[in-house]
Amino acid sequence: MAKVIIISAPSGTGKSTIIKWLMAHEELRLTLSVSCTSRRPRTGETDGVDYHFISDAEFRNRIDAGEFLEYEEVYGGTLYGTLKQQVEDKLAQGRNVVFDVDVKGGCRIKEYYGDRALSLFIQPPSIDTLRQRLTDRGTETTEKIEMRVARAAMEMEYAPRYDRTVMNDVLDEAEQQTLDILRDFLEK
Repeated sequence: MAKVIIISAPSGTGKSTIIKWLMAHEELRLTLSVSCTSRRPRTGETDGVDYHFISDAEFRNRIDAGEFLEYEEVYGGTLYGTLKQQVEDKLAQGRNVVFDVDVKGGCRIKEYYGDRALSLFIQPPSIDTLRQRLTDRGTETTEKIEMRVARAAMEMEYAPRYDRTVMNDVLDEAEQQTLDILRDFLEK
């Protein structure tokens, strides 16, 4: 039976890098859940690959229709969410579905799938390290970085609600630890 892997982390923790590395391990039969968002695509993002980019109105209509497994309004009114049917279709194909979601969405997905899901929290070594990583990216203003750092402090409070936590201090070690946890979960 295909399973669900939920991975959450504050922005800048290395979650996307770890997920990309995991996806290269074909034996795990992983597929990414592609979230919907009401924001506009960033440079280099592709609709249906990075996100399903839909209008705010369409997003809200789908909420009203009960089509989302989880959704959240973050960063000044932008909506993000996961469509139930997409996940069910992938699971029916025998693929293990990986979620790259915020902490609240991760908790909702875990609640929905129960023991069929593994929730994994990637934690930064410290808030200062996180701030430096976000600054080093060079993609956001100081104001945006501080918003993300403030949100990260809140998100880190959710770590105890997750099944497992991986500290990303040294990327290679965090990747291997995450892989070991996934292999153990998927073999059960």
